[in-house]
Amino acid sequence: MTMANAPTDQQRTAASPPGSAYVAMAQGAYASTDLTRGPWHPDHQHAGPPIALVGRSIEQAAAALGLTHVARLTANLLRPIPIAELTIEVRTDYAGRNIAHFSAELRAGGKEVARFTAVAQREAGLDIPAGLAGHPLPQAPRSLEQSPAVEFPFSSKTTGYHELIESRIAQGVFFRGPSAVWFRLRYPLLAGEAPGGLERVAVAADSGNGISAILDFHRYIFVNSDLTINLLRRAEGEWICIDACTLLGPDGGGLAESRIFDAQGMIGRATQSLAIRQRE
Repeated sequence: MTMANAPTDQQRTAASPPGSAYVAMAQGAYASTDLTRGPWHPDHQHAGPPIALVGRSIEQAAAALGLTHVARLTANLLRPIPIAELTIEVRTDYAGRNIAHFSAELRAGGKEVARFTAVAQREAGLDIPAGLAGHPLPQAPRSLEQSPAVEFPFSSKTTGYHELIESRIAQGVFFRGPSAVWFRLRYPLLAGEAPGGLERVAVAADSGNGISAILDFHRYIFVNSDLTINLLRRAEGEWICIDACTLLGPDGGGLAESRIFDAQGMIGRATQSLAIRQRE
């Protein structure tokens, strides 16, 4: 399988990134590659890829019940997620005819590093009356075609998340307040498999607090301890736009809020709770 804009063999060197974020191993485990590396620590993953990996497993459990739309995915990030072997356990907490609730655990090195809950729904065609307030749903601040390409301003010395994704600015400027960014995966999330819409959304949505940062990255740490994604429909296409803003409280807390779009229009929202500290 070839992902859009992935480097050709001629463009790759001995130091080039691996071909996917994860590789499936025996007995349901996953090997993490350097493409998952985040900006906070060289040994820790950006939370977007592992959240997407767990979302994939939940989506598969829901599909087995005939429920094809994951309407909510919440990740509670308990510890930094190492660039290491991961295992996932998904449980069906309740399953009805049209809705099911799921929970999941992500483990690394024998420890639980993240805990998840999700709601999946059965899809059915529905005629929506014309003229409803707020409809038709809004479009992204700027279309993909009108948005210039830009590189994530992470370190170029090490392989990481900034190479996993391709980005275009739809509004604002990286790390300088409210901004909207289009994301596309340059490489598969899982080797040999095309990523689904939920996976594409999760990889992008966890960057909301970064792209809308209003504090100096070199002076402050503003890590999110969770991510909640609510989707009103399934995402379509390769590109996902995250339109985000960051709000700060007076006692070390904050909130990042994002609207989520695909090329057809708005598909949902995401929120992140922020723990803010000054660097030593």
